[in-house]
Amino acid sequence: MEIPFEYISKTTWSKLINHIAITDDSPPYLFLDKDIIKEKVAVIGKNIKNSKVFYAVKANPDIEVLRFLNELGMGFEIASEGELRILASLGVDASRIITSNPVKTFKFLHEAVAYGIKYYAFDSKAEVDKMSKHAHNSNLYIRLSVSNEGSEWPLSKKFGVEIENALELLIYAKEKGLNPVGITFHVGSQCNNVYNWNAAIDKAMELFEMAKDKYINLNILNIGGGYPIRYLKKVVDIEAIEKKVNNVIWQKFPEDIEIFIEPGRAVVGDAGVFVSTVVGKAKREDQNWLYIDVGVFNGLMESVGGIKYKYIVGSRNEPKKWTIAGPSCDSFDVIDRDVELPEPEIGNIILILSAGAYTISYASEFNGFSIPKTVLI
Repeated sequence: MEIPFEYISKTTWSKLINHIAITDDSPPYLFLDKDIIKEKVAVIGKNIKNSKVFYAVKANPDIEVLRFLNELGMGFEIASEGELRILASLGVDASRIITSNPVKTFKFLHEAVAYGIKYYAFDSKAEVDKMSKHAHNSNLYIRLSVSNEGSEWPLSKKFGVEIENALELLIYAKEKGLNPVGITFHVGSQCNNVYNWNAAIDKAMELFEMAKDKYINLNILNIGGGYPIRYLKKVVDIEAIEKKVNNVIWQKFPEDIEIFIEPGRAVVGDAGVFVSTVVGKAKREDQNWLYIDVGVFNGLMESVGGIKYKYIVGSRNEPKKWTIAGPSCDSFDVIDRDVELPEPEIGNIILILSAGAYTISYASEFNGFSIPKTVLI
């Protein structure tokens, strides 16, 4: 088996192979390397002055992952009462939790306020009215709409407002007795276009100055997430992104502004490897089909949105192009096409790299298939 070490570190590979050899865990399961997560935590935010890092829990909400990140001193960004309850069970202080969901359910909002969370995103008058009634005196940051060009998972349609509307909403929030403190944006998940951050920061600065003219003094710039990880293509590294972002911020903003960062994929994505099994093969017209025991519904939903993974099989057979499908009886459960792999045997292990983020968190038990276990080592 030829190991593509440009996609997986030698230490992670060694830990993974040792675990597969000695474990009683049966595939499919998600293997996560603690050392890779720790390395990412040490890097993210290091090159942006005055920054605080809040892990986006939605990327991977496994309790052991969150416990480990809590031990490393990470902050957390959440969007639901379910995520809050996990953090509460770990004793995470409210001061280390923010929520950047611009539209919050009543149940979540009530529990968040009761827990003592102080920072909330918003982008509509209706949300201001809701917050004024149920979360009076809370600190709010407005979600700006910014370009997501160059991001593999755009997030620009559902949330965010333009500058003029944002200013009106900041004024309205202040009039309703809330405390507008900042601006947030999101350049899109898996963003390879560093210019997106530059353009978003320029836009945020324009709003910052307009708010100041209306006697609203903002002190937080939340640059969201979006740092990319390697799937098949090389990506811009975190250090390079942050150095450029840092330069742009401090050319424009005052020295006392605080920077929030909300990484998710970048923390856990390339620490994860799905360990799966080949459960079937078929030839259908001119296509070779390979069926595995993890699919779109129980762990690989992002493949539907265009995320393409690196696969490894332990075979010395001639390479063929495969359509890879999951185990359910739904024809939507197709993970990838034209994947070149040496032909495996039924029952062989197949490894799916860079699978630590947005896999288990999307998984369901559709068709009766269990959600794969997470193993953190």
